[in-house]
Amino acid sequence: MKILANDGLSDSGIKKLEKAGFEVITTKVAQEQVINFINTHKIDILLVRSATKVRKDVIDNCPSLKIVGRGGVGMDNIDVNYAREKGLHVINTPAASSESVAELVFAHLFSGARFLHDANRTMPLEGDSNFNGLKKAYANGIELRGKTLGIIGFGRIGQAVAKIALGLGMKVIASDKYVGEAAIRVDFYNGQFINVAIMTEPMEDLLKHADFITLHTPAQSEYVIGRHELQLMKQDVGIVNAARGGVIDEVALVEALDEEKVLFAALDVFENEPTPEMKILMHPKISLTPHIGAATIEAQDRIGTELADQIISLLKTN
Repeated sequence: MKILANDGLSDSGIKKLEKAGFEVITTKVAQEQVINFINTHKIDILLVRSATKVRKDVIDNCPSLKIVGRGGVGMDNIDVNYAREKGLHVINTPAASSESVAELVFAHLFSGARFLHDANRTMPLEGDSNFNGLKKAYANGIELRGKTLGIIGFGRIGQAVAKIALGLGMKVIASDKYVGEAAIRVDFYNGQFINVAIMTEPMEDLLKHADFITLHTPAQSEYVIGRHELQLMKQDVGIVNAARGGVIDEVALVEALDEEKVLFAALDVFENEPTPEMKILMHPKISLTPHIGAATIEAQDRIGTELADQIISLLKTN
């Protein structure tokens, strides 16, 4: 059986699949050529990340497909229900990238709290001529320890974020429509650990009390954070979105930054990917990354092997 890993697959995943008798093709096929490639090469399994779209046209016109797999959590680039109605298996790896995304959230939180994103832009330009001026400009950093982190969306990734926050000595509040309570285990040296029970709260309460807010919700038809929600937040709040583009109203966010309601924002995802708005890209109070939440070696290894295990389980080969 043939597998097209159109957005790449880790070596560990490829080796596991090849050992099980699958042929893995990692040629990058342009979106408009995907249907033709699948049919020409009689592809049985299509694996994607966020770049390749698997819509009704692909599903309807590729009769050889048996499985569509998403290396990651969100499957908004796949018409999941339609694919399953047509008899395809649709799989993903919801747990594999949680820690990687959580660590990126804190990379952005530290960056925003200490102005690293802006200092890294200006130091190469002014570090030799305006060192004392920059030192003064970046002198009012804030600590994360003791502050309250609000987590909107308390699934696997949200809980991984909570674990790091608790280890840093932060207070954690969370909001989720479907999760009422979660036990967060924080591990220490020599097998020691503590369990912290966190009850979720109404989002309005979270918005009013959090010093920093991070989003971990699926793609939505409406904004999770818009003008109204921004107005409910504390003065000088910091906001991180490493979930999905479109859950924050970026126009309202820029306004809140310019009005100094929001101290800083950090975005790994954008409303207009892969061409984010220039106002977002150039804003000095926004820390930026190009949708790399799951892009660590460790996460990609886990994603590859988890996809391989699911495929082998579904299509056992002798």
